[in-house]
Amino acid sequence: PSGIDIYPIDFESKEKVIGILDAYNDRMTADGEDDKVITYTDFVGTLMASVTDIVNMISYVLVAFVAISLVVSSIITYISVLERKKEIGILRSIGASKGDISRVFNAETIIVGFTAGVIGIGLTMLACIPANAIVYSLFDVANVASLPWQAAVILVAISVFLTFLAGLIPSSAASRKDPVEALRSE
Repeated sequence: PSGIDIYPIDFESKEKVIGILDAYNDRMTADGEDDKVITYTDFVGTLMASVTDIVNMISYVLVAFVAISLVVSSIITYISVLERKKEIGILRSIGASKGDISRVFNAETIIVGFTAGVIGIGLTMLACIPANAIVYSLFDVANVASLPWQAAVILVAISVFLTFLAGLIPSSAASRKDPVEALRSE
């Protein structure tokens, strides 16, 4: 025969078949019988490698979006500091310390990060519903897309941490404002 199709029932069986073929090919090569070496194509392995490449590419794009959003968040927080000079001046003039001013802006960035994380998790969970329905209708595979609650909590924590990091410089800039100069600004 010029070709044989082998359809293992699961990935473990596929790996066993590939192991048997590789062992046979190694034995034939070692014996010098290269004409008896079996050439094969692992379509599932090739497909999985392609899917892995696509997932990695999407991950890189998402990381780029996160980086861009952090830069934008930092700029927005810094602009908020610039626009609220009078508020900072009033707080400082009634006795708020530099640490208090810094904590106000840090609290705001933490709240923004928490809210953004919860919205992102909510949108992800909503997007899983049609994704699962489409995959089930096309391939008869149930619940492909899911977000475990542990991952959701970790993602919200990461969102809070990253926005907190992005707000550190603007909050320290706000705490260094001179109260008299801040009150004269408007």
